[in-house]
Amino acid sequence: MAGSTEAPFGRMLTAMVTPFTSDGAVDYAAARRLAAYLVDEQRNDGLVVSGTTGESPTTSDEEKERLLHEVLETVGDRATVVAGAGTNDTHHTIKLAREAERAGAHGLLLVTPYYNKPPQEGIYRHFVQAADATDLPVMLYDIPGRSGVPIKTETLLRLAQHERIVAVKDAKGDLFAGTQVMNATDLVFYSGDDALNLAWLAHGAAGFVSVVGHVVGAELHRMIDLYHEGRVGDALAVHRQLIPVVDGIMMKAGGAIMVKAALDMVGQPGGVTRPPLVEADDKQIAELRTCLVAGGVKLADN
Repeated sequence: MAGSTEAPFGRMLTAMVTPFTSDGAVDYAAARRLAAYLVDEQRNDGLVVSGTTGESPTTSDEEKERLLHEVLETVGDRATVVAGAGTNDTHHTIKLAREAERAGAHGLLLVTPYYNKPPQEGIYRHFVQAADATDLPVMLYDIPGRSGVPIKTETLLRLAQHERIVAVKDAKGDLFAGTQVMNATDLVFYSGDDALNLAWLAHGAAGFVSVVGHVVGAELHRMIDLYHEGRVGDALAVHRQLIPVVDGIMMKAGGAIMVKAALDMVGQPGGVTRPPLVEADDKQIAELRTCLVAGGVKLADN
């Protein structure tokens, strides 16, 4: 499965949660159902498996590999499946990248090494070594809020020279810096922050790697389509419609916690979270329900 050079992984992708059973085991059957729902009903061109929203820090290598197999078997013939393989250990990242390639992944998502706060030269070498390890196209993930360090513009300009480093998922939020990189290289940008989706389109991004796409993927895909048709006002209307959804899922407890609660509300499998994450409490769930309804999401009990 492959996208165009303008959107090598497709335009609308969701960073898929990893469903767990009540006792904390990976629910592979639920993962299959969720992947099919995201592609067939929520119009996702692609899925990221074992990203941060997939609780990758708390899943084993073996679980990651099987989960990737299950998703590929379910939707790999009609969607791009990108494997999260980034860690803060270059050797481990290379191992995960090679396992993902053997499993049949269509691409890799590589996050900036986190916690150990490497210098820019270390970040550069880490990504190059990981990209050299397979023949898969690579999307870099720039999220200094989690990693502790950004991928600086000059580093992205160097990394763009690697033939397999083709895209950036940006959650740094520096729109002008992203525009500079796009203007100087062939790197394709994807919004990695749902609050800035429309803004990134306006600055030249190809599309989104979304969290709220679990429940409003079809609407986000419509926003992209409208923007590329030149119907910017209509795209803005979709953006404004979805503000409560982004607020409810991303701004309260954030990420996997709230999106799993949202999936439960729309009758789709997400399951529990793994420690150190916790379940949304009653107050958060009530606020989330209000936000989803305000954003036009049809709940299973409505």
